[in-house]
Amino acid sequence: MSNLFYKPDGAWVGDLIPFYKDGTFRLFYLHDWRENKKVHGEGTSWFELRTSDFVHYEEKGEKLNHGSVSEQDMNCYTGSIIEAEGEYHMFYTGHNPLPEFAEDGEPLQCVMHAVSTDMESWRKIPEDTFYSDGIQYEKHDWRDPFVFWNEETGEYWMLLAARNKEGPSRRRGSIGLCASKDLKKWEIRKPFWDPKMYVTHECPDLFRIGEWWYLVYSTFSDRFVTHYRMSKSLSGPWTAPRNDAFDARAFYAAKTWSDGNKRYAFGWDPSKENEDDYGNWQWAGNLVVHEVVQEPDGTLTVRIPETISHHFAKKQPVEWGSRFGDWEESEGRITAAADETFSCIAAGSMPETCKISARLSFTEGTRSCGIMIRASDDLDEAYYIRLEPIHNRLVFDMWPRRVKGEAQWHIDGDRPHAVELEVPIELRANTVYDIKIIVENSVCVVYLAGQVAMTTRLYNLKTGGWGCFVQEGRAQFEQVSISVPNSQEVV
Repeated sequence: MSNLFYKPDGAWVGDLIPFYKDGTFRLFYLHDWRENKKVHGEGTSWFELRTSDFVHYEEKGEKLNHGSVSEQDMNCYTGSIIEAEGEYHMFYTGHNPLPEFAEDGEPLQCVMHAVSTDMESWRKIPEDTFYSDGIQYEKHDWRDPFVFWNEETGEYWMLLAARNKEGPSRRRGSIGLCASKDLKKWEIRKPFWDPKMYVTHECPDLFRIGEWWYLVYSTFSDRFVTHYRMSKSLSGPWTAPRNDAFDARAFYAAKTWSDGNKRYAFGWDPSKENEDDYGNWQWAGNLVVHEVVQEPDGTLTVRIPETISHHFAKKQPVEWGSRFGDWEESEGRITAAADETFSCIAAGSMPETCKISARLSFTEGTRSCGIMIRASDDLDEAYYIRLEPIHNRLVFDMWPRRVKGEAQWHIDGDRPHAVELEVPIELRANTVYDIKIIVENSVCVVYLAGQVAMTTRLYNLKTGGWGCFVQEGRAQFEQVSISVPNSQEVV
């Protein structure tokens, strides 16, 4: 099935647990029925999705079934898979929030264990279940186990989303640590990382490239985002790079895995209530994949996976049309001088699924420039992918901006861009920046300079054209193109 930003029929993709085997990414994920729970009942299971190119996906269905309403794993939440001791070991979160279950005094969350010889069928081992000690860690926050073999200590280590018992309530989040010799009995130890900054650190992930270790986690107390820290030792210190995130608000709970050559981050783009740009973000959505790249200084950047970029092989004509301001076209370039104003130009129609590419540059003092998508014929409405050199950031915006009043929609001029949809990147004048924008239905992912990504949703403007814009400055756009998959008709 070709679906770049996968979601199952009648359900949504939650946290992903990636694994790579025999040339295929095995993407286990939390399957969220959401609005269809009345039909399917309470509880969350692990389903499996397979792909070798991030373009075509094969849904394999339920792999780890959740328990009943009277069992600890009524919800089988996030965890990890490790191949060890002659088997595949799945560690996952057992979560049951129902009052009738909690009345028995059981903690809300625990670590549970299942094994498999072939990764096809899994056998739960209830006797291996274990809980927080309730002494140094709070008993109800004990989830998202990530297990790896620590060669330095000769034992298995488990990282957990945990919370300390002491300290300010919204700063007790820590990454808990347990150790084991046999993957069955676990010793609870002092936190692996205890920064005293967040409520908790969800979905911890750890990997090494060369001399650097990378600790990945997601937070919701400061802002909804997947962070990373870096260190040359498992004992730290864990330092934060200037841009410590893989994306912005609409890419959450990302975990990574490598095919032995390249590493990828697997997260989800949350849907919004009522499929409305101004609705609240929801838990779970569509799968989004970024390639993770180590830079010479050890920091990580993200870029579009090559297979996704190459999927858009059929170019559609760029047709420069209606415009505001003065635009000049010469030798495949389009340039605007808008020193004191706003200028934009239409570039033609925009299919539901497409890739827009361009190389753009701007002069010193330019306030902003970029690409507009799903623009109305009169260019009065559009989404904006905007570079802001004055703030060194990439942002997502739409015009006009509106908020919902009691009786009608009102123009809202108090928001400079979509809240939390901003990504830091150093932007220099007279430097060429490559931008790629992938759109499939309501999902939009922007990649800039092969360094940063910004994922969002497009709900209210469902169709339209696309083009370029510049505000209070001068910008040049080269190699501007729009393309669709080979199997798709050119509009």
